[in-house]
Amino acid sequence: MKNVRWATAALAVIVAAGLLVAAASARVSSPTKQAASIKACALLPDTTSSTRYTLFDAPYLKAAFRKAGVAATVVNAHADAQKQKNQAQQCLAQGAKVILLDQLDPVSGASITNLAVAGGAKVIDYDRLVVHSKASYYVSFNNPTVGKLQGKGLVAGLKAKGTYSQHPVIAELNGDVKDNNALLFKQGYDSILKPLYKNGTFKKAVAGDQYTDWSATKARTIFDQMLTRNGNKINGVLAANDGLAGAVVASLKAHGLKPIPLTGQDATPTGVQYILAGWQTGTVYKSVRLEANAAAAAAIAIIKGKPVPGVNGKVSGTKSILLTPVWITKTNYKKLFADGFLKKSQVCNGIYAKYCK
Repeated sequence: MKNVRWATAALAVIVAAGLLVAAASARVSSPTKQAASIKACALLPDTTSSTRYTLFDAPYLKAAFRKAGVAATVVNAHADAQKQKNQAQQCLAQGAKVILLDQLDPVSGASITNLAVAGGAKVIDYDRLVVHSKASYYVSFNNPTVGKLQGKGLVAGLKAKGTYSQHPVIAELNGDVKDNNALLFKQGYDSILKPLYKNGTFKKAVAGDQYTDWSATKARTIFDQMLTRNGNKINGVLAANDGLAGAVVASLKAHGLKPIPLTGQDATPTGVQYILAGWQTGTVYKSVRLEANAAAAAAIAIIKGKPVPGVNGKVSGTKSILLTPVWITKTNYKKLFADGFLKKSQVCNGIYAKYCK
């Protein structure tokens, strides 16, 4: 009888434990069900390849979805491809029907796209295209045109400095070889520069065409080495964005060298300051407000079952919304203020205030 009582007691404990587990499971599942309330999700890549993702993309996307009354979340992977995939899984679990994806690399981008499509969501490639993926749309700027603006800007800078006709030595600091946008930028500026190398107008620096992974730190090391290998005689630099241009400026200053024609991209506050101070020739302005609004409008249209507005082409078979970039120099930098892209106080401060009129 004693053993029976112990067995009965043990059974009661097991049953009670089971009830507690069931209750706990019910409590855990409830928030998950309540959390399944978003309609759209934006996956941004990092905070290092460009400051734009924190300064512009995130707030503009959030504002666009909020204005449309569409529940959405905007997250950043901080350069971690696995984290971005986990974020995609979380978005799908929360009910996302459309995912805006700015991928970190083609492999993870394709994996996330396949995951989303399998989960019944539509994917919009945002800013960077995942080539030959299952994405429904692609929203970006015309990236070969971005590169052409940079190439033409460098040529104009060399002419203004009077070195165009002196067979200038040119260095190229490209983005990330794994980034399709970087390849398209290079396609654009190579279309301007290659003919000039070929006919002898320009000379390419020794070891003067390298990819940087969009890392300003890596670009600084690379450009320091370029200067060494070319006896400090580099007359112009095609830097693919403002971060890389900043690395060139730092290197030139450290070597006691004067400014040379230098390109950029993203119209960052620092990039514009360098333009005003004469250290950078120009930068490509891509209105992130336009890009974010176009992407959000596409997502909202899909969610509401309406035609996607603004489609004006195809890239690698993907329906695309391609926006027009603008080359910014000393003559038109105030457009950035007029458009609300930058505040005057972000640029015209400290030692740079004297350059603003």
